[in-house]
Amino acid sequence: MNINIKFEDQHTYDAIVIGSGMTGGIAAKELTEKGLKVLIIERGKEVEHVKDYDTAFKAPWEIQHRDKVPVHSAEELWANNRFVGLAQDDKAHFMTNDKQNPYIEKKPFDWIRAYHTGGKSMHWGRHSYRWNKQDFEANAKDGIGVDWPIRYEDIAPWYSHVEKFVGVNGQKNNLDVLPDGDFLPPMLMLEPERYFVDKVQKTLNRPVIIGRTANLSRAQPWHTALGRATCQYRNKCSRGCPYGAYYSSLSGAIPAAKLTKRLSILHDSIVTEIIYDEAGGKAKGVRTINQHTLQTTEYYAKVIFVNAGSMNSAALLLNSTSKRFPNGLGNDSDQVGRNIMDHHLGVGANATIEGFEDDFMYGQRPNSLYIPRFRNWGADKQNNYIRGFGYQGGASRADWKRGIAADGFGAAFKKEMTKVGSWSIGFGGFGEVLPNPNNRMYLDTTQKDKWGIPLIVFDASFGDNEIAMRKDMANAAAEMLDAAGFKNITKNNRQDVHLGLGIHEMGTARMGRDPKTSVLNKFNQVHDCKNVFVTDGAAMASSSCVNPSLTYMALTARAANHAVEELKKRSI
Repeated sequence: MNINIKFEDQHTYDAIVIGSGMTGGIAAKELTEKGLKVLIIERGKEVEHVKDYDTAFKAPWEIQHRDKVPVHSAEELWANNRFVGLAQDDKAHFMTNDKQNPYIEKKPFDWIRAYHTGGKSMHWGRHSYRWNKQDFEANAKDGIGVDWPIRYEDIAPWYSHVEKFVGVNGQKNNLDVLPDGDFLPPMLMLEPERYFVDKVQKTLNRPVIIGRTANLSRAQPWHTALGRATCQYRNKCSRGCPYGAYYSSLSGAIPAAKLTKRLSILHDSIVTEIIYDEAGGKAKGVRTINQHTLQTTEYYAKVIFVNAGSMNSAALLLNSTSKRFPNGLGNDSDQVGRNIMDHHLGVGANATIEGFEDDFMYGQRPNSLYIPRFRNWGADKQNNYIRGFGYQGGASRADWKRGIAADGFGAAFKKEMTKVGSWSIGFGGFGEVLPNPNNRMYLDTTQKDKWGIPLIVFDASFGDNEIAMRKDMANAAAEMLDAAGFKNITKNNRQDVHLGLGIHEMGTARMGRDPKTSVLNKFNQVHDCKNVFVTDGAAMASSSCVNPSLTYMALTARAANHAVEELKKRSI
């Protein structure tokens, strides 16, 4: 008996955070800085900042297989290969082996995962935008899904809190559709881009701005205190940034949490279920299995933050059954696993640019232009779809790599490749996906992975609204390129795009006002188990059309603050 008491004491913390990625890192930072003893449980391997960035400084010709996707990668990273470039050798070590971590596709779902310290914060696109006021009101207005239990004003101060910490560069544009934030100096546009901005604004009255990304354009003291430095314009962010200029959980939130001396991290440990205390009416801990030894262990805490990623977080809730929650923790509403959303992409247009021969690119800017939503906004009203989309893209000038697919050889050919090529420009759309309870994932009742955990089944696809929107996304992109006078305009609309490919999957444990139709309350607490918080993409009640990570982090910081306040009041 004394041994068991000692064991439980050694495995007890104030808070447990499941997952070390974008939101798990922020949760750990906020909770430790507020005085809590925190354990992060990461299912994957340990990755150390700088030390494990194996390809960070390699030139293209130094990458194994010349940065092409090798045969073994195509077999083991098959889901990642659906997204061009993710399984290449320069970044494949940050991707999850799909062969060893299978899932079931009743309908195609491109599940991109990263099981290691930092999670997908190691290779996110870094675009960081606030939602606007209408985004939080759209469900109620359109009668779709459930109304958000919060409004823009509730989250605005937490946007600022996160923006300052991670470091978001950008320019204040005074646009209602894309609220301004607390920015570092913006990165600069190229001359053909400035020309495009002017033409589109004058001709079509559509604003085009420089992207707002989590790259330190000018490191602040609180960044350098963590070992982060100003961006070097290498644009090799997905290999791991040795300078810490590209924000990741590994270079930002986790080091900040470690400074408090109140953080512990457990790697290679898969949380299989959240342990519910029937007598106490709340969760008391988690059960884990070591992915190598298969040893099971329990850890205990007053508060549990679920940040395993939208799909894994929902799967964990579903697998956490008890007498009180026979269908999964917090699943009284039958909404856990439902309403899968993403952003649909793979649609837009490209063109060639004549002139600008005397204008050059210096360095490799790690962001792009951004065209905020203009459809179903203001006076624009579409008849065949609701909501809208934005674009990311910009101009570039061909370099020596254009010779890879070109005909020719010898000295003259090599000399030609030392000259800069012509300019081109292109934009890809990011469209909003509507919540739909029939778009879901669930656990298979018979098939399990090698750790004995039920496999996830995906049964989700785009609806009529998304399909109608895609046609307009291609046409509107071409329209803007034409307005600028660019040539050889080509529209594209990939037909093999499925949910998940945007890598912005969300919505499987949505927030809401009514426990009968939602999983979480306005502070991301499970309605009937309030010491469990879900603050990753699972919590989203709608998807907007902007990159969601900034919103995830802001919701997480807000929830962590509430958790500490409730602990002080002994309300949870």
